Amino acid sequence: MTRAFNFSAGPAAIPTAVLEKAQSELLNWNGQGCSVMEFGHRTPEFQELIDRAETNLRNLLKIPEHYKVLFMHGSASHQFAMVPMNLLSNNDSANYLEQAHWSKKAIKEARHFGNIHVQSGFEQTDSGLSIIPEKKWQLDDQAKYLHFTSNETIVGVQFQEEPEAFRGKLVCDMCSDILSRPIEIENYGLIYAGAQKNIGPSGMTLVIVREDWFEQMQSDRVPSLYQYPLMAQHGSLYNTPPSFGIYLASLVFEWLIEQGGVKAMEQHNQAKADLLYDYIEASDFYHSPVAKDSRSIMNVAFTLSDPILDVQFLQQAKQQGLIALKGHRDFGGMRASLYNAMPIEGAKALVEFMKKFEGSV
Repeated sequence: MTRAFNFSAGPAAIPTAVLEKAQSELLNWNGQGCSVMEFGHRTPEFQELIDRAETNLRNLLKIPEHYKVLFMHGSASHQFAMVPMNLLSNNDSANYLEQAHWSKKAIKEARHFGNIHVQSGFEQTDSGLSIIPEKKWQLDDQAKYLHFTSNETIVGVQFQEEPEAFRGKLVCDMCSDILSRPIEIENYGLIYAGAQKNIGPSGMTLVIVREDWFEQMQSDRVPSLYQYPLMAQHGSLYNTPPSFGIYLASLVFEWLIEQGGVKAMEQHNQAKADLLYDYIEASDFYHSPVAKDSRSIMNVAFTLSDPILDVQFLQQAKQQGLIALKGHRDFGGMRASLYNAMPIEGAKALVEFMKKFEGSV
């Protein structure tokens, strides 16, 4: 069958080669005569799988030894509560950048556990939606950490580099751009990312956390399954893990290494984004609502000159094998997600369709 170019924001496209590998091993993984989904997680074979996944991830992101890698159940939304639950007592404070939909949810959960200082992250400028310059931020200097979202999927706004403030004590929701470009792990105290954009299927979340942060965590009041130190102590195997998600993630990490690693993916992703943004800039029919210096290379949001044409655009795009281009319900318009698994041929096909659609109406 012919696979569509899937521009979904999440659950998102998984590399075809990874899916084909999983398909070939679905009934007989690792010569065991059964699927990895049926295989015991307390076995040497599964331990080898999770160890290999962690090793490859550490190599891809250059994760130092004093950071722990956790493969956890659930979504990033679970981490909205887990982070402050572990890190804050009632008298502690934390800084949060408010950056539209997802960060607002994180702020709501954090308020249950400490004093939350909120700083606006975006502003509307003549050039479009833009990240507020850091020199304008007003933060609580006594806060334990600064939480931000590196890439906001709904409106397509992305930090081009990490904040200077709270370097070493940054907490980042990195769901939609992890593994898409190199990062300096030492700038962060904790990173979390739902798997369903650049790692694998939904239902698993990756957490990278500085081990010395465990000393300040509030484990005495946190349920066992929500304690980062306990999960780290048991190598993500305190309880039955999301085994199929870990398996798919391990295949994705291997695929990324074959592609040349995250530096190569950054160049690949930039090339895809440039194709779309360059065409949008040259067109009077399409419009990007985001200022150039804040645009995401993962999620390209754009609108048509007449919203009445949105339904027609989406219908015709689907007929051409270009799916999941509808923008988020809170934003509208269109959104082309260009995660690692999207080949450059997909971006080229979308631009060609956009040209033809513009010329037909």
